[in-house]
Amino acid sequence: MRVTALRRMKLLTHNMLTSHVKGVKNGYPLKIEVNEMKIREVDFNPEFISRMIPRLEWKALYEAAQSLDVVGNLSPEVVKDYENDEDFLKEAHRVLMEVEVIKGFLICPESGRKFPIENGIPNMLLNEGEVGDAGPSQSGTSQDDDSMQ
Repeated sequence: MRVTALRRMKLLTHNMLTSHVKGVKNGYPLKIEVNEMKIREVDFNPEFISRMIPRLEWKALYEAAQSLDVVGNLSPEVVKDYENDEDFLKEAHRVLMEVEVIKGFLICPESGRKFPIENGIPNMLLNEGEVGDAGPSQSGTSQDDDSMQ
């Protein structure tokens, strides 16, 4: 018997995504437009959640939870000594790990560009005209070339 683990976009993932559309200066946080969402119980791992909290933009997480109506008892701010506050960690875990966006869109806050979410997978690929410059111009020589003589 073959078991397939399905990966879905969680709010943990959302908290780390940003828009890189050409010309966008502030592509974070992405707004979420949900067509289908599930709450799926996941084993609680307090050590993992404690390690993730310093890496999160908490305000963006809280606003995403509000927009999806899943705030529950989540604190609007990280509490002091959160590593030892099991209630806080459980609420953070619930919002970060158990809320799954199956279908919808992530929306750039500046450009309004919609990135589709299908089968729980956000597609952040850009069209050719949306991609910024790859770096410095490759034509001609730079001043650094002269210093090597």
